[in-house]
Amino acid sequence: MTVQAGSAERLPLFDRSVDVVHARFAYFFGPGGEPGIAECLRVLRPGGVMFVVDNDLRSGTFASWLARSSWAPHHSADDVEAFWRGQGFALVRVPSRWEFTSRADLEAVVGIEFPAALAGELLAEHQGAVVDCHYALYWRRVSP
Repeated sequence: MTVQAGSAERLPLFDRSVDVVHARFAYFFGPGGEPGIAECLRVLRPGGVMFVVDNDLRSGTFASWLARSSWAPHHSADDVEAFWRGQGFALVRVPSRWEFTSRADLEAVVGIEFPAALAGELLAEHQGAVVDCHYALYWRRVSP
């Protein structure tokens, strides 16, 4: 395996040279990611597949937390899903959850994901060390 430095808009790969492109939390809710999507599609061979893993904004505790964050007015689930559909991607929802060995670990992660004041509110309302965090798997196959 070889690792090469690049960016979503400039992959150091030849046209039609890979079978699978996988991006995890790289496009952050879709709109604005068009140049990176075009670049990924450029490097895919006919029949190849691009997969994008993102947060499911419709279900799970984490989705409800995201809805309370400052970006929420700009990123509705309807808009995000319409964006990916418009780019030719299908959607598979993947229920999942975060399971922490301690409440302190959960608090540390929530503190990274959200501003301090909101993190404090969310944690005060949430019991335990498990959080439903569902994912949206967007995928598109390149025509042969």
